[in-house]
Amino acid sequence: MVAENTQTQMRKGILEYCILSIISRGEIYASDIIGALKKAELLVVEGTLYPLLTRLKNNGLLSYSWQESTSGPPRKYYQITAEGTEVLHKLDVTWKELNFAVQTAIGDRQID
Repeated sequence: MVAENTQTQMRKGILEYCILSIISRGEIYASDIIGALKKAELLVVEGTLYPLLTRLKNNGLLSYSWQESTSGPPRKYYQITAEGTEVLHKLDVTWKELNFAVQTAIGDRQID
């Protein structure tokens, strides 16, 4: 139970960073974000993603536009804003620092 809680907290802590990174590649539809997260084995459901996207948008890190779809109603495509790009660069630095710290702390211990 303790390990599961820690694992959940670790995943939550990097989810925003990963989402901003995915969106920084170019405008993207929410289901494609979910697909990219699944490919990275950061499984996320729509009920988790949409509130997070809304929070990022409300914080000025993302914007969106509606685009017509050939297979149904218009779709909302997300883009990273200039402020979002600045935040992403800061998170890149933080990730690099954390990665170094963790690798240094665990040392030569083998991880399966």
